[in-house]
Amino acid sequence: MKNVLVIGSTGQIGSELTMKLRKQYHQGTIVAGYIPGAEPKGELLESGPSEIVNVCMAHQIAEAVDKYDIDTIYNLAALLSATAERLPLKAWDIQMNGLLNILEVAREKHCAVFTPSSIGSFGPDTPRDNTPQDTIQRPTSMYGVTKVATELLSDYYFHKFGVDTRSVRFPGLISYTTLPGGGTTDYAVEIYYAAVKGEEFVCPIAAGTYMDMMYMPDALNAAVNIMEADPRYLIHRNSFNIASMSFDPEEVYRAIKKHYPNFKMRYEVDPIRQAIADSWPNKMDDICARKEWGWTPRYNLEKMTADMIHNLKIKLGVLK
Repeated sequence: MKNVLVIGSTGQIGSELTMKLRKQYHQGTIVAGYIPGAEPKGELLESGPSEIVNVCMAHQIAEAVDKYDIDTIYNLAALLSATAERLPLKAWDIQMNGLLNILEVAREKHCAVFTPSSIGSFGPDTPRDNTPQDTIQRPTSMYGVTKVATELLSDYYFHKFGVDTRSVRFPGLISYTTLPGGGTTDYAVEIYYAAVKGEEFVCPIAAGTYMDMMYMPDALNAAVNIMEADPRYLIHRNSFNIASMSFDPEEVYRAIKKHYPNFKMRYEVDPIRQAIADSWPNKMDDICARKEWGWTPRYNLEKMTADMIHNLKIKLGVLK
């Protein structure tokens, strides 16, 4: 990679990935693609070029690729799981028609493409524990349906046209930098904000609901390392299970209470999010990613909790 277009650069993943790429590939050009109403701000705006790039507008993608001689596209445009369930047609348009636009531009202009899949690509018939790399995928949410289709379409463009498509199945992602919006695993970010602010946390996911989670630094490393991996050793491409930690709300609550003994949490379960969570695996098996391109996470729950609290105290101006 030397010249990269990040589509969805102001979202939870994109805002941090764009900055990581700019620091890592400072001799290249990292373009922050955005849609009107979600413009880059602050360091993201000032540290490099930005362009309006709507995935549903193929000409905008092509124009940005030509203008900056792009060789790699990170496609992060998506509606998250709970939002996609409320807006299924919009989710399909962004996640499938948008992907098709990107793949066609990549085919014509010889770009590599990263489009993340998700734990949401699995369904209630998938083995829940140590979910295999290759297993049944019959999701019951629109988000999951689009992610399975993303994996298949990306593989098709690789085998049919030679487009260098690669992907990982992200677990729930946790970050202190940018809040998520509309995801089933959002609670695992919001609970830290509540703790640092000294507020009671109302949890929308039931106790005992285990889901794979990952701290954002590990997720960013995965997104970069998969694109740098030697293609001779990539068997699966679209898409690799990656895992770091799996916990339920009670476990993250107890981890936070080690730092804030008076922290309180109660439950008001959101039936939409709970139904989605109940259809997902408890923990994925990521042996193929470890073998094929050396995937190794750095953070567990305790290490992540300490780092989240430290950085949120700085961000929120909390001295105690």
